[in-house]
Amino acid sequence: MTRHQVVLATNNAKKLVEMRRILGEHPVVTSGRMEIELLGLADFPTYPEPAETEWTFEGNALIKARVCAEQTGLPALADDSGLAVAALNGMPGVRSARWSGPDATDEANNDLLLAQLHDLADGRRQAAFVSAIALVFPGQDGREYVRHGEMPGRVIDELRGDNGFGYDPMFVPDGSELTYAELTAEAKDAISHRGKAVRAMVEVMVGLLAEGEKR
Repeated sequence: MTRHQVVLATNNAKKLVEMRRILGEHPVVTSGRMEIELLGLADFPTYPEPAETEWTFEGNALIKARVCAEQTGLPALADDSGLAVAALNGMPGVRSARWSGPDATDEANNDLLLAQLHDLADGRRQAAFVSAIALVFPGQDGREYVRHGEMPGRVIDELRGDNGFGYDPMFVPDGSELTYAELTAEAKDAISHRGKAVRAMVEVMVGLLAEGEKR
């Protein structure tokens, strides 16, 4: 069995846990035919995080994955995701994490979005969580891949639930009466935007790593 190391370009411990959980479900991993150790940026304390200057999720994911692959010398995964609200022309979008300003917190972002949508009727509160995940190989290899995921739903005018972060407590996925922060981890994995993108990318990554073993 060959062991591979891959870096997820994030300091968000919850994202790392989610990615490891989904990766651990893959048949190649569960069967023991391949071991993939998923590292985070906490394993590289001198890593300089790049500025996210693009205006698309894909563009920002690629920025992070390219720099991570260059700095660590390992295949790098990076995601960029956020909440796109129809009534706000797709915003907060790529600005989701910084919606309330440069010193934004989850609480401040949620308060601002609630205030912006306070007078909207239920029928005008459509939104979607959107994710793009990039895989970049280091050095002369330099191959790049991107996969996308989306979870449609609506935003509500209150915060409910503790099993999440960001806008999770105010987002109700289609087909559910619970907010995303009220769902179990297993239920979230099954429908989440990031879960969809990650599963698609894991298929690509496992295939490429297996291909490399044969060279």
